[in-house]
Amino acid sequence: MDINYIKKLIKMLDSSNLAELEIEEEGTKIRLSKPRPKVFQNFSSVPTQPSSENIGTTITSPTPSTVETKIEEKEEALPTNIVEVRSPMVGTFYRAPAPDAEPYVNVGSYVKVGTVLCIIEAMKLMNEIESEVEGKIYKILVENGQAVEYDQPLFLIEKV
Repeated sequence: MDINYIKKLIKMLDSSNLAELEIEEEGTKIRLSKPRPKVFQNFSSVPTQPSSENIGTTITSPTPSTVETKIEEKEEALPTNIVEVRSPMVGTFYRAPAPDAEPYVNVGSYVKVGTVLCIIEAMKLMNEIESEVEGKIYKILVENGQAVEYDQPLFLIEKV
């Protein structure tokens, strides 16, 4: 591969929302990735209706350390036997094998090791994602047709 071609790929990755890019050309494989930014949720409550009390008032967001503490507290509320199923690749998440087909699993579905949970389409290839644990689907964290990043949580499974 030409160094100018690689530089162009780096610029494209930097200017895009992608976290990772992998290309194989003539037996040469290149993988580029960038760190995912930390996302902080704003937990401050803002009144929905304007009132004379809040006109001219400055509303400040919580500090990042406060947000992280609140997020950690929320995660601790999950049962201890919950397992996250994470995306092994960047792609598009599909719950069913075809648009008119039933989803592979729903919340409450019982799954065994090897049960297909979803499909992730990457570069026109359909990759079946299978369960690595036996249990019940506790929560589905991604919407059908949504783009997913590498290592993004997809499902929560309650182990049995």
